[in-house]
Parts: sequence; structure tokens; C-alpha cells
Amino acid sequence: MLKLTDFSAVIFDMDGLVLDTETTYSIAWQQAARAMGYDLSTDFCLTLTGLHYQDIELKLIEYCGAEFNLQTFKRLSSDCWRDYVNVHGITIKHGFTGLLDLLIRQKIPYCLATNSRTVNALECLELAGIKDVFSIIVSRDHVQHGKPEPDVFLKAAELLQVDIKRCLVIEDSHAGIVAASRAGAVSVLIPSIAQVDPLTLELCKLMVGDLAQLSNAIRA
Repeated sequence: MLKLTDFSAVIFDMDGLVLDTETTYSIAWQQAARAMGYDLSTDFCLTLTGLHYQDIELKLIEYCGAEFNLQTFKRLSSDCWRDYVNVHGITIKHGFTGLLDLLIRQKIPYCLATNSRTVNALECLELAGIKDVFSIIVSRDHVQHGKPEPDVFLKAAELLQVDIKRCLVIEDSHAGIVAASRAGAVSVLIPSIAQVDPLTLELCKLMVGDLAQLSNAIRA
């Protein structure tokens, strides 16, 4: 059983965990691909959850073929994404505000550790209306390797001045849970996809449905 008092800090992932950005990315990817004459299934888009863009590009080539123009896709998908979020915004995941309040009341430090670039992370947080929530943000820009390597979590623990083994990492993706495990952190999975890899379950300490459930689980 996990207790919040067992930890000295909490590290949040961003995409699919704090923010429902995965939906916005999938819509933009599918729109851009259709404009190029390709069809990206929703199931395929979900396999990209938690990956850094370089890994996403490799999967796109594997899925669409070597002739797929990554530069055109990147430009179109960026335009499609911005058009979508400027109209619809980005939704904060259920339970985040409550968990944040709990951490503040318990005086437990927290930060964000994401595979996104800093400029993209800040834009997403601003569109969601929580740009000032995280005083520490570790992005792909700050480390040599993104998730599933442990670099972002190790850097986060360093900036928090907390032993990584005393950090609770909250993730929604397989890549993120693998990274947390490699870093030596205890992790919780809140999956953003229906089908969870059995290895992901082996590596995490707990799986719950959303952040509100996690607050209830660790409050005692």
C-alpha cells in the first residue's frame, strides 16, 4: 500500500497525465496524414503515447513507408494542432487539482518531467491555464536521452534535491514507467490507453484509473 508520507517528492509526467494532450496530438496527426494521402488509425496514434518525437518519426516511417515526408508531416501536424487547441484549448485531467492541493497541504515538493521540448510544454500548460503551477520543469531539452531512458527523472530528483528512490513518479505510458524504473523511482501508472503492456504492470507499484483515485489511494 502506498502512502504519500512515504515520499519526499512527486514527479508528474505531462502529456496524457496532467493534460489531455494525447487527444489533441492524435487529431492533428490524423488530419495532417490525410492531407498527405495517408491514414493513421487511432490505435496506431495511441502507440505513440509517451514517446519523444524522434521515436515517433521512426514509427511513422515504419507505418507509412520510407517515402513518407516527415518534414511536411511535422509542419502540417503542427498547424493542425495549433488550429485545434486555439479553438478547443487543452483539458486538465480529472483529479489533478485535487492531488495538487493535497501535495501543497502536506508540503511535499513536486515537479514536471516531460519528453516534450520546453517551448512546447510551456505552450501546453498555458493553453490549459496552469502555466504557473510548476516551478520546476524538466524537459527533453535538459537531458541527453528522453524516456524510456531515466535521464528526465534523475534530473528532476537532482533539481528537487531529493533522492530518486524517495520520489513518486506518476505516468500514463509504458515508456514513462520504464524510465521511472530505470531511474530507481517508485511509479504509479494511470494508463491513457485501454490495452496495458503486462511489463508496464510489472514495473509500476500501483495502477489506478485517474488522479482522483490516486489521491484517495495514497491519502491514508
